[in-house]
Amino acid sequence: MAINWTALVVFVVLFVFITFLGFFAGRWRRGDLDQLHEWGLGGRRFGTVVAWFLIGGDLYTAYTFIAVPALLYGAGALGFFAVPYTVMIYPLLYLVFPRLWSVARKHGYVTAADFVRGRFGNKWLALAVAVTGIVATMPYIALQLVGMQVVIGAMGIETSGWVGDLPLIIAFVVLAAFTYSSGLRAPAMIAVVKDTLIYITVFAIIIAVPMKLGGYGPVFSAIPAPKLLLPVPPSGTWGMFSAYGTLALGSACALFLYPHSITGILSSSSGRVVRRNAALLPAYSLLLGLLALVGFMAVAVGVAKMPEFADGFKRYSNNFSVPAIIIAMFPSWFVGVAFSAIAIGALVPAAIMSIATANTYTRNIYKEFLNPAATDAQESQMAKIVSLVIKAGALVFIFFVPLQYALWLQLLGGVWMIQTVPSVILGLYTRFFNGTALLIGWIVGFGAGTWLVMENNFAPVYPFHVLGTTFPCYIALAMLVLNLVVSTVLSLVLNAVASDKHLDKTVASDYV
Repeated sequence: MAINWTALVVFVVLFVFITFLGFFAGRWRRGDLDQLHEWGLGGRRFGTVVAWFLIGGDLYTAYTFIAVPALLYGAGALGFFAVPYTVMIYPLLYLVFPRLWSVARKHGYVTAADFVRGRFGNKWLALAVAVTGIVATMPYIALQLVGMQVVIGAMGIETSGWVGDLPLIIAFVVLAAFTYSSGLRAPAMIAVVKDTLIYITVFAIIIAVPMKLGGYGPVFSAIPAPKLLLPVPPSGTWGMFSAYGTLALGSACALFLYPHSITGILSSSSGRVVRRNAALLPAYSLLLGLLALVGFMAVAVGVAKMPEFADGFKRYSNNFSVPAIIIAMFPSWFVGVAFSAIAIGALVPAAIMSIATANTYTRNIYKEFLNPAATDAQESQMAKIVSLVIKAGALVFIFFVPLQYALWLQLLGGVWMIQTVPSVILGLYTRFFNGTALLIGWIVGFGAGTWLVMENNFAPVYPFHVLGTTFPCYIALAMLVLNLVVSTVLSLVLNAVASDKHLDKTVASDYV
């Protein structure tokens, strides 16, 4: 493909603008960045609007922008599970996470593992929660590069070899610099620009493309019937119905437990801000539903059959469907706007994820095990350094490890993160569980889930056989049930023998 110079110029101009914002953000709502909560949580001062952009920009990433339509393009109706699961998470956000914000604010907790340490008094359980968050987030950061790499290639820039890697290296050096200097304030400010551009892009696509095709009727009529609806399960199995439902429910349970999600929530100025965002964030689910339809539009337009896009589909597979339809249906200047929205959509969550994992390492590994006497300034400096290492690791991962491994690890990330539900979410409501029992339950769920995913050739759904019926189920959700059974049984035994409830540093009023 020849270089699209108009799109490239618009892309570069917008990228330079958000770079300026990233460095300027350090002066916005000034705070002492030698304090970890100031650098890593924005001083817990973000109001409803900023938190809405930050959390939305954190959850709806460049990879989401590329992968969800690509999933609809390739797999059809099954890929639509991403929409209901993002609807299901907001009641959870409304009910549960203001409690976490409240207890975290009162005790100075910065991470979910901080809360687990204080609630159960078990440093090994807290370490398990911390390590889970770190290893589950790392491939997530790497996958943000996929979205950026696809749009850079779509503008006609070579993306293979050292020369092809240069744009990504420049982008992440810039990201590392403004994250180091400004902390969470940088992605919070940039998220406003990112989300505005994405809303403009999505609404332009869903209005302009159907108009050119004669309406939504021709769009849906062009989709093969098997892709429009889930197939009716045959006798003796729940088929795709249970796969779809458990994928949605399991994904919803895990999403807000990732360190970057917790970071966005704890950066809010009050529990009321968290609840308001639970009411406002479904606007992003509407956006995601509209975005998913872009995959069907790409089928209707027939972009995969266009010779000029053959190389793109060969190189990036179905991930090229969104860039292809944008190039095919819009002028070059708008292509630059849309592609910059996707690229900025990679930088914002990557920044938040690197900050969140740096917070987790610093608080729950460095200070807990390596330097218990660390000062506030040492904590903050360590977090800044770790955030740089994490970004460099993501670059190395994407350059030297096949993309399929990142996808497999991201899949495993969901299986791993959901194992922290008993410690974090249930721990906010009850002290019934014993810390040691939760640790053993986590080991069983984490280990069995990892083994089952690998045995299943990294397919997320496993056909469990229950009472003569085949029940295809998202492996993460099934392993959470196993974890809960083990944790409950062992808690009954251990609480009778040697209760650890006296180690709880929180009181009931902390959660209000």
